[in-house]
Amino acid sequence: MEGYDIIGDIHGCAEKLEALLGDLGYQLESSTGAYRHPKRQAIFVGDLIDRGTGQLRVLEIVKAMVDTDAAQIVMGNHEFNAIAYATEHPAGSGQHLRRHNEKNTKQHQSFLDQLTSAQRSLYLEWFKTLPLWLDLGDIRVVHACWHEDSIGVVERQLGSNRFGTVEDLVRASTKGDELYVAIEILLKGPEISLVDHRQLPYMDKDGHLRTNARIRWWNGDAMTLRDIAEIASTFTTEDGAPYPDLPDIEIPPRDRSFVYTGAVPVFYGHYWRQGRPDQHRDWNSRSACVDFSAVKGGTLMAYRWSGEKQIDPRHYLPQQA
Repeated sequence: MEGYDIIGDIHGCAEKLEALLGDLGYQLESSTGAYRHPKRQAIFVGDLIDRGTGQLRVLEIVKAMVDTDAAQIVMGNHEFNAIAYATEHPAGSGQHLRRHNEKNTKQHQSFLDQLTSAQRSLYLEWFKTLPLWLDLGDIRVVHACWHEDSIGVVERQLGSNRFGTVEDLVRASTKGDELYVAIEILLKGPEISLVDHRQLPYMDKDGHLRTNARIRWWNGDAMTLRDIAEIASTFTTEDGAPYPDLPDIEIPPRDRSFVYTGAVPVFYGHYWRQGRPDQHRDWNSRSACVDFSAVKGGTLMAYRWSGEKQIDPRHYLPQQA
């Protein structure tokens, strides 16, 4: 095998997925129904579902590839959320691990609408088998954040990098539980409190008021709040004004502890990048984001890894129109 093609968040964009696989040289096998490359393997960073119009087709494509070893995959937060949304606990209570409120249901509606009950059951059972990360020796893959301490918690609690029982899912959905904290970091990324640093809350891309910002865990040089807090240029204050630049104030060691210092290249999705891959924001020598907002008018992105020890931006390959 010559290498891996790491593919970003798809969110139901089936046409973009099939176009990208074609661009990468994957061909549809009539015998298995799976796209396959003769010398390479795809790796999906999760978030196959929600938002887009091709939910079922995306799942059919990716599951067939994983089942026939044409691809590997890690769980995204949307797959985890789907499992929790569908898991009643306690049994017969009518309550679910992820509440069926307006916000959660709206985010998940396209999956609920586009799949039958039987189809949802099939793919939810498959989601439960997905690994939370992949450490392949020469590269690492995770949906949102590679964090050794959180990986250690999961391995101690679950005995592996996968969920095994309903009780595992309950603990992973219970705020305050050690497993909950670890899963939040791996699948959604660590956060830093802005208000604790006397900064304003902000309105995010979905119109929700937030007091925490995502941590730029990939920035090995981060020493200040401005360095480490992820604030998009589109964010505003609560009254609609552009969000001001953060100050260069020193951050505490705990917040810096999330910064990746490993030598092995790590690939991740989750962060809704825009435009062309940008050094420092999207990639550095040891990490590369492959989520470029496919479902929000952006491109479905792949990174074509072929054994290099450091990230090479020339190996990014966007899906062509």
